[in-house]
Amino acid sequence: MFRLAHLSDPHLGPMPKARLSELASKRVLGYLNWHMHRGRGMMQAASLDAIIADIHQVAPDHVTVTGDLINIGLPGEFARSRAWLSRVGSPDAVSVIPGNHDAYVRSTLPAALAAWGDYAKGDTKPETSRAQFPYLRRRGDIALIGVSSAIATGPFMATGLVDDDQLKRLADLLHDTGRDGLCRILLLHHMPIDGLTKWKSRLLQADRFRVVISKSGAELILHGHTHRASTHWIGGPQRPVPVIGTQAASLQSSPDKRGAGWNLFEISGGPDNWRIAHIERGFAPGATGIQELSRTELNAP
Repeated sequence: MFRLAHLSDPHLGPMPKARLSELASKRVLGYLNWHMHRGRGMMQAASLDAIIADIHQVAPDHVTVTGDLINIGLPGEFARSRAWLSRVGSPDAVSVIPGNHDAYVRSTLPAALAAWGDYAKGDTKPETSRAQFPYLRRRGDIALIGVSSAIATGPFMATGLVDDDQLKRLADLLHDTGRDGLCRILLLHHMPIDGLTKWKSRLLQADRFRVVISKSGAELILHGHTHRASTHWIGGPQRPVPVIGTQAASLQSSPDKRGAGWNLFEISGGPDNWRIAHIERGFAPGATGIQELSRTELNAP
């Protein structure tokens, strides 16, 4: 059995101090949003610390992080995000893909990947830097495929895009790993289903991504971005493919809303008969400690 952890959207705080020149862009909106909302109770370092401690206690075989380590791309955020990843685990044991906040302005994603790119690369070096995504990490019979939907956007927008070059390479990876009988798990920041997120937060051209899945298949797709736990399905060539989101990893709980959470997947079986159990762990509404919230078998009917 292979045990895989999934967390997302830690939005590491507190916000570093910013020079006025650094806020002369879209950053000023994110800076205000942090100080008015996220940094004033919505996102809590204590919740995130508890999540990481819980993951370490469960001791999965591998950890995945589906984006938004950074908030607005201030210089102080890059070293902090690298240090935090080092607490989660080593680059061999933790796989990361970037989110929209990790590409907040045009300069952010290159700086983020310079800081923690060894957590976001495949087992082999790509032919060109443009081909860093999708990457493939093989861990036994598990194929972890990291896809980047992270793009810089204008003010008030948080859309993502998996461009045509990535989609072509993704189709090839899914074909090859499927032929080899591997359990293919895709990591993506944006939800690849239309109509389930706000228009400003959607995955652009999500239908093209779903066409690749419908032809090539996958066993599991993990995403972040929505800050909430969810389970949906999209069509595959033989059976539906589960699409799983998770609570933001630093989300503060309240008496009527769930707080931070993470997913644990227990994977067993083999080619054409993969068995995946999905266990949700996190803070129930009003709870002060982490507990198991649900347990579901994801094998499609």
